[in-house]
Amino acid sequence: MALLVHLKTVSELRGRGDRIAKVTFRGQAFYSQVLENCEDVADFNETFRWPVASSIDSNEILEIQIFNYSKVFSNKLIGTFCMVLQKVVEENHVEVTDTLMDDNNAVIKTSLCVEVRYQATDGTVGSWDDGDFLGDESLHEEEKDSQETDGLLPGSRPSSWTPGEKSFRRAGRSVFSAMKLGKNRPHKEEPQRHDEPAVLEMEDLDRLAIRLGDGLDPDSMSLASVTALTTNVSNKRSKPDIKMEPCAGRPMDFQVSITVIEARQLVGLNMDPVVCVEVGDDKKCTSMKESTNCPYYNEYFVFDFHVSPDVMFDKIIKISVIHSKNLLRSGTLVGSFKMDVGTVYSQPEHQFHHKWAILSDPDDISAGLKGYVKCDVAVVGKGDNIKTPHKANETDEDDIEGNLLLPEGVPPERQWARFYVKIYRAEGLPRMNTSLMANVKKAFIGENKDLVDPYVQVFFAGQKGKTSVQKSSYEPLWNEQVVFTDLFPPLCKRMKVQIRDSDKVNDVAIGTHFIDLRKISNDGDKGFLPTLGPAWVNMYGSTRNYTLLDEHQDLNEGLGEGVSFRARLMLGLAVEILDTSNPELTSSTEVRVEQATPISESCTGKMEEFFLFGAFLEASMIDRKNGDKPITFEVTIGNYGNEVDGLSRPQRPRPRKEPGDEEEVDLIQNSSDDEADEGGDLASVSSTPPMRPQITDRNYFHLPYLDCKPCVYIKSWWPDQRRRLYNANIMDHIADKLEEGLNDVQEMIKTEKSYPERRLRGVLEEFSCGCYRFLSLADKDQGHVSRTRLDRERLKSCMRELESMGQQAKTLRAQVKRHTVRDKLRLCQNFLQKLRFLADEPQHSIPDVFIWMMSNNKRIAYARVPSKDLLFSIVEEELGKDCAKVKTLFLKLPGKRGFGSAGWTVQAKLELYLWLGLSKQRKDFLCGLPCGFEEVKAAQGLGLHSFPPISLVYTKKQAFQLRAHMYQARSLFAADSSGLSDPFARVFFINQSQCTEVLNETLCPTWDQMLVFDNLELYGEAHELRDDPPIIVIEIYDQDAMGKADFMGRTFAKPLVKMANEAYCSPRFPPQLEYYQIFRGNATAGDLLAAFELLQIGPAGKADLPPINGPMDMDRGPIMPVPVGIRPVLSKYRVEVLFWGLRDLKRVNLAQVDRPRVDIECAGKGVQSSLIHNYKKNPNFNTLVKWFEVDLPENELLHPPLNIRVVDCRAFGRYTLVGSHAVSSLRRFIYRPPDRSAPSWNTTGEVVVNMEPEVPVQKLETMVKLDASSDAVIKVDVQLRQQEASGIDLEEKEEVDNTEGLKGPMKGKEKAKAAKEEKKKRTQSPGPGQGSEAPEKKKPKIDELKVYPKELESEFDNFEDWLHTFNLLRGKTGDDEDGSTEEERIVGRFKGSLCVYKVPLPEDVSREAGYDPTYGMFQGIPSNDPINVLVRVYVVRATDLHPADINGKADPYIAIRLGKTDIRDKENYISKQLNPVFGKSFDIEASFPMESMLTVAVYDWDLVGTDDLIGETKIDLENRFYSKHRATCGIAQAYSLHGYNIWRDPMKPSQILTRLCKESKVDGPHFGPPGRVKVSNRVFTGPSEMEDENGQRKPTDEHVALCALRHWEDIPRVGCRLVPEHVETRPLLNPDKPGIEQGRLELWVDMFPMDMPAPGTPLDISPRKPKKYELRVIVWNTDEVVLEDDDFFTGEKSSDIFVRGWLKGQQEDKQDTDVHYHSLTGEGNFNWRYLFPFDYLAAEEKIVISKKESMFSWDETEYKIPARLTLQIWDADHFSADDFLGAIELDLNRFPRGAKTAKLCTMEMAMGEVDVPLVSIFKQKRVKGWWPLLARNENDELELTGKVEAELHLLTAEEAEKSPVGLARNEPDPLEKPNRPDTAFVWFLNPLKSIKYLICTRYKWLIIKIVLALLGLLLLALFLYSLPGYMVKKLLGA
Repeated sequence: MALLVHLKTVSELRGRGDRIAKVTFRGQAFYSQVLENCEDVADFNETFRWPVASSIDSNEILEIQIFNYSKVFSNKLIGTFCMVLQKVVEENHVEVTDTLMDDNNAVIKTSLCVEVRYQATDGTVGSWDDGDFLGDESLHEEEKDSQETDGLLPGSRPSSWTPGEKSFRRAGRSVFSAMKLGKNRPHKEEPQRHDEPAVLEMEDLDRLAIRLGDGLDPDSMSLASVTALTTNVSNKRSKPDIKMEPCAGRPMDFQVSITVIEARQLVGLNMDPVVCVEVGDDKKCTSMKESTNCPYYNEYFVFDFHVSPDVMFDKIIKISVIHSKNLLRSGTLVGSFKMDVGTVYSQPEHQFHHKWAILSDPDDISAGLKGYVKCDVAVVGKGDNIKTPHKANETDEDDIEGNLLLPEGVPPERQWARFYVKIYRAEGLPRMNTSLMANVKKAFIGENKDLVDPYVQVFFAGQKGKTSVQKSSYEPLWNEQVVFTDLFPPLCKRMKVQIRDSDKVNDVAIGTHFIDLRKISNDGDKGFLPTLGPAWVNMYGSTRNYTLLDEHQDLNEGLGEGVSFRARLMLGLAVEILDTSNPELTSSTEVRVEQATPISESCTGKMEEFFLFGAFLEASMIDRKNGDKPITFEVTIGNYGNEVDGLSRPQRPRPRKEPGDEEEVDLIQNSSDDEADEGGDLASVSSTPPMRPQITDRNYFHLPYLDCKPCVYIKSWWPDQRRRLYNANIMDHIADKLEEGLNDVQEMIKTEKSYPERRLRGVLEEFSCGCYRFLSLADKDQGHVSRTRLDRERLKSCMRELESMGQQAKTLRAQVKRHTVRDKLRLCQNFLQKLRFLADEPQHSIPDVFIWMMSNNKRIAYARVPSKDLLFSIVEEELGKDCAKVKTLFLKLPGKRGFGSAGWTVQAKLELYLWLGLSKQRKDFLCGLPCGFEEVKAAQGLGLHSFPPISLVYTKKQAFQLRAHMYQARSLFAADSSGLSDPFARVFFINQSQCTEVLNETLCPTWDQMLVFDNLELYGEAHELRDDPPIIVIEIYDQDAMGKADFMGRTFAKPLVKMANEAYCSPRFPPQLEYYQIFRGNATAGDLLAAFELLQIGPAGKADLPPINGPMDMDRGPIMPVPVGIRPVLSKYRVEVLFWGLRDLKRVNLAQVDRPRVDIECAGKGVQSSLIHNYKKNPNFNTLVKWFEVDLPENELLHPPLNIRVVDCRAFGRYTLVGSHAVSSLRRFIYRPPDRSAPSWNTTGEVVVNMEPEVPVQKLETMVKLDASSDAVIKVDVQLRQQEASGIDLEEKEEVDNTEGLKGPMKGKEKAKAAKEEKKKRTQSPGPGQGSEAPEKKKPKIDELKVYPKELESEFDNFEDWLHTFNLLRGKTGDDEDGSTEEERIVGRFKGSLCVYKVPLPEDVSREAGYDPTYGMFQGIPSNDPINVLVRVYVVRATDLHPADINGKADPYIAIRLGKTDIRDKENYISKQLNPVFGKSFDIEASFPMESMLTVAVYDWDLVGTDDLIGETKIDLENRFYSKHRATCGIAQAYSLHGYNIWRDPMKPSQILTRLCKESKVDGPHFGPPGRVKVSNRVFTGPSEMEDENGQRKPTDEHVALCALRHWEDIPRVGCRLVPEHVETRPLLNPDKPGIEQGRLELWVDMFPMDMPAPGTPLDISPRKPKKYELRVIVWNTDEVVLEDDDFFTGEKSSDIFVRGWLKGQQEDKQDTDVHYHSLTGEGNFNWRYLFPFDYLAAEEKIVISKKESMFSWDETEYKIPARLTLQIWDADHFSADDFLGAIELDLNRFPRGAKTAKLCTMEMAMGEVDVPLVSIFKQKRVKGWWPLLARNENDELELTGKVEAELHLLTAEEAEKSPVGLARNEPDPLEKPNRPDTAFVWFLNPLKSIKYLICTRYKWLIIKIVLALLGLLLLALFLYSLPGYMVKKLLGA
């Protein structure tokens, strides 16, 4: 189906100009050619064709716009014509002449004539009447140029194309394939049109115009891509893959660090919990905490791994809590939490910080949650740096629900789910046993068995399940399902399914497949649960031939890229969410294996016959190791085509004839008139005939195919699931286009071309059109029987995603402005990632195609091409990107052999044409080949049109000459031990190669050489070669005197082609130099600057070619330089070099460097420094500045690198190279005159900078942003030393100490972290409520210190403001696998600087006052004579140190090295700490320049053996000392002469200011009137007086001077930020574990020159000493305690109550009251006092305890734990263990205030559900009240189990001494005995009392009632007894 639009003419145009037309249908636009200089009629006469997939709707619209074309500006719209296609749909052909409308929808005179035609038939069969097209001139032309080629196709009539074929040829031309090799050439629409743009977006037209603009010098025009591989290629070739080395499977260093902080709400009574952390198979446990449900650990664990990323990310992190574990018993599991490492790694910063993991019990899934563990989890790979996230405050973290350890978007309430993995059957398994036994058996018994016993194993979330073993079967049938139970959504992303071979000795994997759960589910609101299949998945791995020890076994385990098809497995996956309340549910999570219901054959799709065709057009660059034997290439798809070891080939299913199939089969028969039923006689030909390679050059061979190209073809049968691949292809096409566009935009930004935003808008426009196109195409085939649920759901979600991305792209397009380009580019990158993710199809269908190079029947090297890239479709968007294209493939070695340098050499380079499609569609399979061939068929195929050829013979060939202009390369790989290389380049084109000359000892060779390749014969049509020349491979080698040259890197290029009939003139010729990125394996290894042109040799021979003029370079022999039009335009530059000194030079060949010199070289010119006569005495140069002149390109991007080399001058005139450095880009050293108009240069008028005199306290709240991304602000607590106390009484001091501990925004944890243990005890600032609440107490303002979360250098760009450090390198560059880093190659550092400018020195510099010509551009630099300096290092603390001892801790101490000084503070090591607070300062005297590198290291103290280095950090003091940022001593916030924040610098602020002004030649400082200073034109105001120690105020200028210093960056022209008073955080690194942080160190460094006045004494920053307190707790009474015991006699409920209490963490000092026996009401009376002495750090809100960890510990370890008081009630039992009844835990800093009476005391108080005021015992000092005690019942719900009345009284140690009290009820100050009822005793000790009690109290009334009743009964009995007697008496009257 297609829509053809023939645009004929546009008439009545006004004026004269260039016209262009844009025709749009369904969002796809075509541009016409540009008609230049046309007047009133534009005769376009062009046809545009849209292949359409879904039939055209009668209300769709065609739009034609006519523009005035402009080369420079954007095109101007003349008018628009819109046409509804109703008539076209009805009649299929319409011709229209109509007027256009302008922008405002007004009709204008201009009219156009257009013819529209609609072909509504499917293009697979039948042929049409040619008359259809006769009215159409432009198609005629195409027909003409194709008839010559088609006449050669046997059996084809010149113009009887089927429409399908025609559509293919035509559509192909308007497609871009996404490769850009070098040039950004406009793509050519038609061969006849030479230099106009083809399908280009508006934006491209602008760019093109800019490029074709006339007066531009060739240099500034196209500066290519450093992402070299990017120009459009037309439709015959596809993009080669550059990266050679497999990236998967290579092991790397990983470190998983986990901090277990605490656990809460653990389910169980009075437990002793331990937390175990497992990563993979490694397991570590915390210590045990006794009898608590909320233990606090704060323990840090580190796990190191060296494995490949795939293995690492599948490892499971498991955190479990175990109850009462000891040496003898393993303990019982409370609950566990699982997550895979990949989930953590994909978090921002690769970590979870302070998050709560939810524990659940895997053995009891109906139980609900079992508690929470708070932890930090981080995963670091080599080179990742972890940022410490900002410290949220305590209350936020206590919000457990808000901080769960779950990735973004996972619901907190996860449910249990069953994962059913259904394993149906497998096919195509390889042989896995030796055939020896089998042959013996066969000989004896005659039975032939399959040699494999397969079973399937599934791994998921740390569990595995396996199916049964099917003995001896290549096609096993299981029909089993493996059932996993896990929480949903699971935190493990991948499920591993492995077919294994069961074996008596050891089972081996046959193949592995990973199911990525993210790809088979969607968590959106319209999402779906994971589902898969039933579908086939293909498994790839090692080659199929069976060997006992398979070296590629890893590939079968799923590591690395499989090199061969292993098997395919049919599986399904379903997930069912469980209803855990259902009683029938089995509650265990054990893996189960059950039978699954079998499924029908057809459910995975109807079997179809597929046809794969390949033609080998060229095989070159064959490694010389394989050059001696004949070579053959084999192509396989699945096991089809595998002749060598395919073995268990599936039987070919004959198409079964079903009633519905009749016509289909007939159609196949009729598709070629004279073809027999091809099923029988089309045997596959899967390998090329063997052929001996011929020599290309010393390293490589090629196969001489010349004009006879061998072909292969394979028939195979697969389920027809093409729709899946088609959808993936459409998305891939969109993604490729997007990626190409984005690369373009990046390129434009990088090379500073104009209008990148226009290009980005075009890219977005194209992208959103693509998305909408997907919606119309993908929705076909809905009724397909074999579509699985996943197919349907994925389609829906892909359509939703693409629709929304299309919408977003539209809105984004409107927002793209010049300044937002970069941000929007990032957003577009997200689109790209998302698209690539969506395009990856989880249900495979057709296996990938492998191409193997075989030599001597051995497999040597392979390439793998995904089958979807080769798949044919009639709809152009669904076509695979390499289908019917010539693809350049580089073959690589299989498996591990391909790692490292072995994998970088190309094994072979193939030019291969491939086509894969249904057999019945195969008429077109040759359509994309270069034209001009004849087919050679096998005997049985002669005369059959659609029978594939076995080879092609090309009759057309063209002669060409290639000119490679090799200009220079930069930043190459160092291949020699000298740290340099001797590079030469080798250029390969087809089967020729040539080398440039070798340039010795350089990493930046400028070859400036033209290589000419003559007599190149290329096969095919001339015009095709113009658009699609073969690619050129350039390899860079290092020449060695001995042995063969070392490979240094490779790059690819496409030449610019000139046909014989074209003129060699601009804009296309001469070509421009461009940068091509050089790859070595996957790493980049420099850039090559070169240009390539391919010139056709016409009939007149070489005489027609542009002459090779330019002298042969006489000095260099017959070497032709790059010609003038191509080499860059040069001008004269001067390079000035500042030589400062050399540092840290290492020995060369064991001899020390004594007399070094520096040689600077750039583009052949250079200069030498003066000689340093004695490096040891003074490593600085005595002549500072030298210069040289050199010719450099005008275009800065083409500047050659500058080389710095250091040589050592030895005796007898010998020189040895010490090391070298290449400055690859001079851009940052080019002098650019300052912009005089900038505001910072404005020096007229005054600018006032106002500082308020006193910052009121209110202000402070704005400074308390404690966030690692902003800079932490530390408050300094005024803990005045006693003698200086100035009237703040103790109370107030205390107040400052924990200001507003509860209401301020900063809560404890934060304070703890932020308040670095520095000088001046520091705490957080008053909270916002402070100002209003306490106006009567004026709080002193607290000074702050800036805390940088990283090194100071990164904040002030390495202090390289004028002095730069260049690392000198020597030795070979390490390859990745050695793990060697650049660090190891550094042999010293050169300090100096460069300045580059065009030759007349800029006026403004030379005219400046005080200009000293000897210093050139380096005016005003200090002298470099040696200088003595006092260095003072303050080390505050270290965090997250890597554990060094087996117990998972370390005993760190500080070691400092500077020059010869080595200080080891070994005595003051800190025992068993990973976060030690050192709080020390060290003074060292040093003399620069000899000693300038300060190393601060943290070592681990060991009792025996040497101490281990944990990590170290190096600080270059010299750069800091000389920097303009003045990093010698930080500028404090305020100036004070006494107190905690005394001014440290020996110079006062006013002196510093005066000196700065003098050094930078600034007018000032002018002080006065008081409180005001003027510097240049800036005026600073501030306070004008200060207090001295006695409180006297006196005038001073220091405050305003300090204000000027703190705003020095505002000073015009010379201003820069000065370093403030600060603490910097430096990462600690260990040379043994390069690139992985071993912890961090917080410190700062002050430096004072010795010739200045001496600085004061160092500040005391020793850690705060905890304050001693005593907590007195009186337990008065309890009430409503639950009654546990049943009375022995009476069966009554009672309890024997006692209360136990301890201060959290100190269970060993737990204290119990006496027992209140036999409480019958739950009431207990105690009057009992506990005493808890403790040490407390107010700033951190932690109790400090020191104790020995175990009896074997050498010394005490200090722990910091939260201050929490625990009270528990127990029921005392004599013979059994006491029963725990309930508990409450009070955080002494914030606990609910007790209730006044027992009645008011409710359970909600403790739960925080009612709004109870929180109190702090440190504020209140004394608190009394009732508190509820809680415990969990059987259903895990909290319930109230009692209430306790207690009184808490806090005293400092001094107060406690003054008023002592006794423990329990003892003296002094005894408590009275409780008034307990008499039953509070034990009956067997006092039986009488018990009986009396029983009788008297309990049963008194009962006894009275019984006695009365008995009396009554007695009377009645007596009455009855005496009644008869009386009666007788009465009767007888006796």
